Amino acid sequence: VQLQASGGGLVQAGGSLRLSCAASARTFNNYALGWFRQAPGKEREFVAGISRNGGFTEYADSAKGRFTISRDNGLNTVYLQMNMLNTEDTAVYYCAAKGRAILSGTYRGEYDYWGQGTLVTVSS
Repeated sequence: VQLQASGGGLVQAGGSLRLSCAASARTFNNYALGWFRQAPGKEREFVAGISRNGGFTEYADSAKGRFTISRDNGLNTVYLQMNMLNTEDTAVYYCAAKGRAILSGTYRGEYDYWGQGTLVTVSS
């Protein structure tokens, strides 16, 4: 599975961005999906996850109430809508796919495939 993330950029604090991640897999709906991020000097951390059919979502505490993960299995794409961004959201954002699973997970080791990352920079 190849994943291609896009949609990052520079935004002011309080603004919004929508990240997209397109997958090459014909069996896209067989994969649970997640978004992770990695800020400079920090470890990669879980942001949001979504189950294979989109019926279950989970979020890191830092994302709850501000971010929304969704997927379109017809377009083989997963999205991350990010609102009320702050400077602590500055990071490279990665999408990931978890095979042989219905539900997503919060541990990066659970995911089998990773996109190349897209940089989000939030200015104050």
